[in-house]
Amino acid sequence: MRLESYVAGKWVGGSKNGKVLLSAVNGEKVAEISSEGIDYKGMLEYARTVGNPNLRRMSFHERALMLKAAAKYLLERKDELYALSAKTGATKVDSWIDIEGGIGTFFVYSSKGRRELPDLPYYPEGPQEQLSKSGTFIGRHLLVPLEGCAVHINAFNFPCWGMLEKLAPTFLAGMPAIVKPASSTAYLAKRLVELLLESELLPEGALQIICGGVGDLFDHLTCQDVVTFTGSAETGKKLKQHPAIIENSVRFNMEADSINSTILGSDVKPEDEEFKLFIKEVVNEMTVKAGQKCTAIRRVLVPEAQLENVTAALKERLSSVKVGDPSREGVRMGALVSSEQREEVKARIKELTKEAEIVFGDPENFEVCGDKERGAFLAPVLLCCRAPGEASLVHSVEAFGPVSTVMPYNSNAEAISLVKKGGGSLVSSIFTADDNIARELTLGIAPYHGRVLIINRHSAKESTGHGSPMPHLVHGGPGRAGGGEEMGGIRGVTFYMQRVALQGSPTTLTHICNQWHKGAERIYDRVHPFRKYFDELQIGESITTARRTVTEADVVNFAGVSGDYFYAHMDDIAARESLFEKRVAHGYFVLSAAAGLFVDPAPGPVMANYGLDNLRFIQPVYIGDTIYVKLTVKEKAAKPRREDEPAQGVVSWDAEVYNQSDELVATYTILTLVRRRED
Repeated sequence: MRLESYVAGKWVGGSKNGKVLLSAVNGEKVAEISSEGIDYKGMLEYARTVGNPNLRRMSFHERALMLKAAAKYLLERKDELYALSAKTGATKVDSWIDIEGGIGTFFVYSSKGRRELPDLPYYPEGPQEQLSKSGTFIGRHLLVPLEGCAVHINAFNFPCWGMLEKLAPTFLAGMPAIVKPASSTAYLAKRLVELLLESELLPEGALQIICGGVGDLFDHLTCQDVVTFTGSAETGKKLKQHPAIIENSVRFNMEADSINSTILGSDVKPEDEEFKLFIKEVVNEMTVKAGQKCTAIRRVLVPEAQLENVTAALKERLSSVKVGDPSREGVRMGALVSSEQREEVKARIKELTKEAEIVFGDPENFEVCGDKERGAFLAPVLLCCRAPGEASLVHSVEAFGPVSTVMPYNSNAEAISLVKKGGGSLVSSIFTADDNIARELTLGIAPYHGRVLIINRHSAKESTGHGSPMPHLVHGGPGRAGGGEEMGGIRGVTFYMQRVALQGSPTTLTHICNQWHKGAERIYDRVHPFRKYFDELQIGESITTARRTVTEADVVNFAGVSGDYFYAHMDDIAARESLFEKRVAHGYFVLSAAAGLFVDPAPGPVMANYGLDNLRFIQPVYIGDTIYVKLTVKEKAAKPRREDEPAQGVVSWDAEVYNQSDELVATYTILTLVRRRED
């Protein structure tokens, strides 16, 4: 099989003289890879001129629904991805993390895109800023998609997840992508891209793939492009220093392999549940993906009093790990990705033995359930460094395989100091039953990490584990870890967008952002807005209600209904001695009364109250005050049509409650489900 690249809408390349890719399990030929003949400048131009406009014209909600449909399509065809993944040396569990974990990021970003972003092609971010005394000049931040292309250079260890966790926020942001998978596992990444293209769910130009080298691609990057890199710190540094990256200030996100750590709290004893959880997690991180994870545990920090107990427990558990062909029964750890990678890991182990001794495993002599000569197998190796404070290699040399080093510490301060010697890491985990220890260790190591996992018996059952970054949270880290961030929910989306500060009148910014701003012109009509369908309502459409005077009977009756007999509402003497100086109406009565003023009670297009956001009580409403409401259409978002319900959308209304002196007493946003016209 010759791996072609998908360039400007067609499959090209795949020279017969390409590099031969072998199965990590049995050494058999899987594919040949070559990027000979690719027009890299043309790829970027195609992405910018075809893919970018196609994605930009879609709203966030449309892009989110595209991600969901693509994820479903991939799940239905996951079996063939599993078959290819096995050739990389992955066990079924390894493949599940890579394939279904990657697809899961599409589902997460689809959900977050529809819940947290507007049904617009751009993102008005945060509240409006008052820049003038009377409010005729305001500011607002707006995020728009960059007009270039995202170039994703991925590592060999997660050919599916590594690609999909980058594509999800990229597509949701409205940018096309060129993916360049690592050559050794490119056959799996290429098939995944083929499936996405075959689905016909992505707009033309949204996705291209390079199987092979990047050629002169970087020479043609502009300020509108983005580059992300996952891999070794050394390679990442070289790419980051490319003249085009520097000259054009190209956004560059780097997620590099780091010397991650785990800490056993000084409170934990061998009989404690946290001790067992700790041992299980260390072994799991050494053996999942054969330790080929950028988040894998490389340094195991334990109280000196527990060093021998921990070492003995790890050796016992590691001795039961069966290494070999993932298709063989009972095999728990597969092969490294290639024989070259195996030799690289063995060389790093040899380097580490200058400061640490091997206490379990032998890189040369071990049993394999499979073809040891042709497969890229390596048994787990555990080392022990007894003087980590005086060492340097154990904190800087990474054996990217099933290798970890145990090291003792004598105080929380020393544990923190040892962790920091890693120079910045993607993740560290803490196992303790003492929340004070958890707090001290977490705050001590946090500046050097992108993620800290704290585990005890209460969180362990549902924990996703030390080595599992989640799409909801950032993945990255300072220093050696690359200094970047990926995913992180909507934070990851904004990386592919330009934030621009807008300044102008509220009315002008309302027209630009398609969201109503306080102080902007309002639209009035004879027809009550609750009598209008979703499609008929306009941004800025408003009503000013009739008035209602708050009586003592209102306050007493509301107290009886709600059970809220707070002194400020019911006790004349206590209220006079309070900051209110006299009895006040319940805040939630004011909201209820406001709803009674603006709601049109007859059946109509408004189906239900959907929620309430950003409530603020500005000043008290006293018995005898008269209130009225200004209700304005702030934002609209159509909901996807379901077969079992009518077409509908969510309308956000800006609600302002005033008293008889036209003073604002409450402000909030109310959400309603409004029926759309069936046609």
